[in-house]
Amino acid sequence: MSTDSLLVRKDDLSATRLRSGDDERLADGQVRVRIEQFALTSNNITYAAFGEAMSYWQFFPSGEEGWGIIPVWGFATVSHSLHPGVAVGERLYGYFPMASAAVLTPERLSPERFTDGAAHRSALPSVYNQYLRTRSDPLYTADTEPLQSLLRPLFLTSWLIDDFLDDNDFFGARPGVALLSSASSKTAYGTAFQLAQREGIEVVGLTSAANKAFCESLGCYHRVLAYEELDQVAADAPCVYVDFAGNGALRREIHTRFANLKHSASIGGTHVDQLAASGAGKNLPGPRATLFFAPAQVKKRSGDWGPQEFGQRMVRAWQAFVARVNEGPRPWLAVAQHRGTAAAQAAYAEVLAGRGDPRTGHVISMAR
Repeated sequence: MSTDSLLVRKDDLSATRLRSGDDERLADGQVRVRIEQFALTSNNITYAAFGEAMSYWQFFPSGEEGWGIIPVWGFATVSHSLHPGVAVGERLYGYFPMASAAVLTPERLSPERFTDGAAHRSALPSVYNQYLRTRSDPLYTADTEPLQSLLRPLFLTSWLIDDFLDDNDFFGARPGVALLSSASSKTAYGTAFQLAQREGIEVVGLTSAANKAFCESLGCYHRVLAYEELDQVAADAPCVYVDFAGNGALRREIHTRFANLKHSASIGGTHVDQLAASGAGKNLPGPRATLFFAPAQVKKRSGDWGPQEFGQRMVRAWQAFVARVNEGPRPWLAVAQHRGTAAAQAAYAEVLAGRGDPRTGHVISMAR
């Protein structure tokens, strides 16, 4: 058997190629999984854009200089096992390569999960190394697998952003305004869904003129403004900025305009061509732009609440969000299924370019 992978040039994310190679031989204690579906969103573009700085390329090394494999979230089934605690046929949710199969080394097994103990992943954030066993996963339902692939990792980030801001009392911007760029992105509107439940916070979505109507239709923003309408927010309003776009020019405009900007959080980079300009937030008026790192908030809250309470809060928030996403005759998200390597390559190009309907979510299978 062989494994198909999509490789991306680390220094030119638009350059891709497909690779097919024989399956690697399993060692004792390893399992091979067939990756049956994964989501492809702007979040994955962020993984690539910050691949070196945040070590995302290290999870699934390509073995080829200059080329990387982008991590994705999805579902897989164990096809071969040399581990006594993991059975062939078991279904898993987790972090996989953009490929048709992967080899894992299960360690620290529990009924709910295990960790990939591969040596090259040992120093990487543990939240990305855990694989959930769907038979014991409280968030899992078989009929919502595509939505879980698309929204679950993004919503976890959204939920943690909201919690982080509330945990810090919005850095003194409550009452005040939360400005969210790239408002049509799934992580942004998941954050807006949470923030809208907070007292004293006006949630303002910033987006392109083309996506304004879509963002307004969601109902989770108090106001939606096109980027050129930023002057409709009072310049002296206490505010926080949550940057999902990575657009350096917009970040500078916001830092310059708002004298009472209390916190500036950088989440992702959907505007890849602007990443060089975005930098790390140096030489800007107001607070330093700070990269939000979700695993750090997971660690803090797991300590504050305990792992069980953390999980219960997450489940309640997820269930409320998914119910809203699926609500009514026109849900927030429509799933587009893509099968095969060429389809995966084409979908990646579309997402990288920012083309397509924001109401569409891409779910891909490269497995034969």
